[in-house]
Amino acid sequence: MDKLALTAGALYVIVLLRAGGTFAVGWLAGAGARRSRLAGRISTPRFQRAERAIQRWGAPVVAVSFLTVGFQTAANFLAGSMRMPLPRYLPALFVGGAAWALIYATAGLGVLEVLGRLFAQRPALGAFAVATLLLAACGVVVYRRRRAAPSCGDTAADES
Repeated sequence: MDKLALTAGALYVIVLLRAGGTFAVGWLAGAGARRSRLAGRISTPRFQRAERAIQRWGAPVVAVSFLTVGFQTAANFLAGSMRMPLPRYLPALFVGGAAWALIYATAGLGVLEVLGRLFAQRPALGAFAVATLLLAACGVVVYRRRRAAPSCGDTAADES
């Protein structure tokens, strides 16, 4: 149990620093944009309504974003750039970060323990399991990139 607590604690510190840093970078980027040529575009009533909505209702989105893959950084950056008040952001960061740390500590340690036992008892099967996991991860990356890339037919239709 001590290993789990130590891992969760370390992951919690890491996620607080990473997500809080992303929020701070977003805050600075938003402040810079407000002083740049973009100031006219981001001072429209529509943008200000969106900013007020994020400031008011964004905390639950930030907290839930920790349970997703790929959306967490965007949610924290957007919360910062849209100047979400710290009294709303920090509780979402602490709750969402705790959930993230616990999930990754328990699932991560479980997978590592299973792989460790597998390598100790059957090294060939352990190597096969790691290779399968790596191939699956590579397959997901290739699939997403192919889906996101425009096909040749799409670019020809856009040019006409």
